[in-house]
Amino acid sequence: MYAPPVQELIDELGRLPGIGPKSAQRIAFHILKSPPEDVARLAGAIGSVKSRVTWCKRCFNFAEAAGEEGAECEICANPRRDHSVLCVVEEPRHIVAIEKSGLFKGRYHVLMGALSPIDGVFADQLRIKELLQRIEVEGVQEVILCTDPDQEGSATAMYVRDRLRELPVDLKLTQIPVGLPVGSELEFADELTLARALTDRREVS
Repeated sequence: MYAPPVQELIDELGRLPGIGPKSAQRIAFHILKSPPEDVARLAGAIGSVKSRVTWCKRCFNFAEAAGEEGAECEICANPRRDHSVLCVVEEPRHIVAIEKSGLFKGRYHVLMGALSPIDGVFADQLRIKELLQRIEVEGVQEVILCTDPDQEGSATAMYVRDRLRELPVDLKLTQIPVGLPVGSELEFADELTLARALTDRREVS
């Protein structure tokens, strides 16, 4: 229906998560109608994020790309953060949500997803092995399981809890209470709810 370059742009936009065919068309048409300098800024931002941003070598949050030795995110590189407390989340965007609460002063570990066998996501595809290594190397004393309160997040928290209990260390395991709406996502919780959830975290058996 459209000229090949336009259809190619629509097809590529439609591959993005949460973008359906109609949304892809609207975005493509918006780009076509935008001034060349606006489109250049967008293209430059996309190219820049791929070349300048990587995964933190310690927690797998976003980090500014460094040399071959890898990079640390701002939180891991901050000596004022409490290294004895580790908050385990599914995705980097969850760190942003928790940081907005202003309450948590420890460090994070990003699993890079949640267990979902139906979608082909299994334990060996998550950053669980790296989490277990950090516990022993960094002297972590408490792990807060802060996964989404949905079916996948709950299953992931349970699996991680069981693996952590296998470690030969004295480790306190806590979990945010189910005060968050069941089936929701952490990034959409308001700051007060997240702050209360962190404060009222309970030790898991």
